[in-house]
Amino acid sequence: MSLRSRPDPSTVLLAALFISAGMMHFLRPEFFDRIVPPATPMSPRTATLLSGAAELAGGLGLLHPRTRPAARWGLLALLVAVYPANLYMAQDPEKFSTPAWVVWARLPLQPLLMWWVWKTGRRTS
Repeated sequence: MSLRSRPDPSTVLLAALFISAGMMHFLRPEFFDRIVPPATPMSPRTATLLSGAAELAGGLGLLHPRTRPAARWGLLALLVAVYPANLYMAQDPEKFSTPAWVVWARLPLQPLLMWWVWKTGRRTS
């Protein structure tokens, strides 16, 4: 089984999505701090910075064939870990100044994003 040497456009798009989202955790952390569920076993700022760093690392990892499989598993774990924040937002969207339809639309999109990460992160022959 060989590795793809260059990422295809879909991989580049997915990587850009995670890199952009990760950067936003550092540029505008207040929003992300607010959506951390109260039961999270760390401070909201710590959760924001850790998840932002994970998104950056995962997005960058998708761009190189040797790191792509590890990025795949890391991003899948991240998406599972942050899903409670999406559920938390859905319970009271007005609290986050986000339209309810946007918050509810994100919930079924998360499994699709996971599928995209799963597909993109595989080694290809």
